[in-house]
Amino acid sequence: MKNLFKVGAMLAVVVLTLSGCNCFKKMAKNQDEVTLTCTPEVLVLNNGKVDADITVTFPVKYFNAKAVLKVTPVIVFEGGEVAGTTQYFQGSKVDDNYTVIDKKMGGEYTMHVSFPYDDRMACSELQLRAEIKCPKGKCKEFTLVNLNTGAIPTKEEAAILAAGGTDADALRYSYGLTIAYGVNIMQKDIDYAAAMQNMPSEYKNVITEVTKANYLYAINSSTLSRKAKSSEELDAFQQNAAEQMGNDRIKQNFYVNGYASPDGPEKFNDKLSAARSESGKKAAEELLKEIGLPLDAASYGEDWEGFKELVANSDIENKDLIISVLNSYESSSERETQIKNLSQVFDALKNDILPQLRRAQIVNSSDITGKTDDEMAALVREGNFEALDVKEMLHIASTGKLTPSEKVSVLEMAAEQYGTVAAYNNLGVAYAEVGEVEGSLAAFESAVKAGGKSQELNNNLALANLMNGNTEAAKAYTANALKQTKALAAAAEGNYASAQSQLDGYNAAVAATMNADYTAAKQFIANDTTAKADYLRAIIASKQGDMTAATANLKSAIEKEPAYAERCKKDVNLRNLIGKEITIY
Repeated sequence: MKNLFKVGAMLAVVVLTLSGCNCFKKMAKNQDEVTLTCTPEVLVLNNGKVDADITVTFPVKYFNAKAVLKVTPVIVFEGGEVAGTTQYFQGSKVDDNYTVIDKKMGGEYTMHVSFPYDDRMACSELQLRAEIKCPKGKCKEFTLVNLNTGAIPTKEEAAILAAGGTDADALRYSYGLTIAYGVNIMQKDIDYAAAMQNMPSEYKNVITEVTKANYLYAINSSTLSRKAKSSEELDAFQQNAAEQMGNDRIKQNFYVNGYASPDGPEKFNDKLSAARSESGKKAAEELLKEIGLPLDAASYGEDWEGFKELVANSDIENKDLIISVLNSYESSSERETQIKNLSQVFDALKNDILPQLRRAQIVNSSDITGKTDDEMAALVREGNFEALDVKEMLHIASTGKLTPSEKVSVLEMAAEQYGTVAAYNNLGVAYAEVGEVEGSLAAFESAVKAGGKSQELNNNLALANLMNGNTEAAKAYTANALKQTKALAAAAEGNYASAQSQLDGYNAAVAATMNADYTAAKQFIANDTTAKADYLRAIIASKQGDMTAATANLKSAIEKEPAYAERCKKDVNLRNLIGKEITIY
């Protein structure tokens, strides 16, 4: 393949010295008047396709009335080629249904070519290849013609073409007329991932865990019996408190709350709950004496909230009616009266519910500090994902403590183990950040299957489809997407002027560069010191003819991200730079 950066400008004249086929010999006489233009002169990737308009102007008295010309546009790149739609031209005396080029009038014809983009096309050539046919001449079937010399294949060359393979491909390539070099693929530089949204982890470094146990009293009593001071519930409470004492991440706070059941005079019950608070505190201090932490005590009178909770969780008949009474009356006396009137259930309340409310409740409110970010990062690097719950996984992935690959790994595990919407969504963002565009879209779609319907997910689905070249599919989401996402959708469709006005930062700079607004492009990335910004500055400088600045910025980009050393060699936007004798390392 030719060096795309050292080939001269696009040919303006097609040389058709078509010797060797009778009906084409006369056409060669006016070869200098046949013109050919390609728009754009440098092909551009847009919306997953490479499009161009090729205009051929045939002069008067040029086209043989008995000739047929078959022209095929082909994009050629290392390792392969892609053919576009073939166009046919015929003289006025040919009995076919092709585009007629009248010999007396000449004519101009524009053929639109469109190719689905292949990553190998960045470094490529757009060729025209021609075949000739003269129904009454020597070339009764379509015969390949060299558009550079006008020659048709020799017997030896015909044999090579018939055999196929790499030699045949090379020969066809040599016969083609190259009309454009390279493809501007800056649209692929749009950073869709930067506009994607992670869902919150809901992680809290400090959580509060509450455990409770009750000292139960006889009706109207504030004195604890020996039996009341000893229960499985109290033993479990004491054991849990003792175990937590050995953990320096846990801060325990103890309280004793005194209550009275909501039967009897309210003032009496207030005093009774206060007395139970004090006696309960003494019992709790004895229970926790080895722990040695202080206890606070308070009293709350009649425990209507506890009553309501116990009733709601019971199997008592007409419990909904009891709860309705509680909600209908605010006065304690009115509530008590109305409930006592429910004679069919009052005995059950008196025997099963009220005795549980005559209590002093001991509470342990423990503040538990979780792992540090560094500890979580270390577990990820060790592959010890089992030591992390889903909130911790999502959190550590959001801290910047992990490499991109580590971030992907922990989110893959979060999605696999827990299958939450947030895990799939954030995995989709992580995939996008490392260039796994298909995986990104699949992760977002899995989030939808898991029940996701959030604004973040809708926005991300729009961006992921754009990243995958699915602009039509993206439209289902862009209507309700963020303003920035709508602007990126405009850029994906080639509307760079509109996109530029709605974007900022790097993406705005890409849009401005494609819009040839180089001054604005430089301003958008003025404070951006990343490798990709340096590379973009090199492109802008090259387009403006400032090779000193282009070289300096390219060197900086390569130093920060060595992969640019290879990319720049195939970047049509750096043709002016790469074609010079410079050292970029």
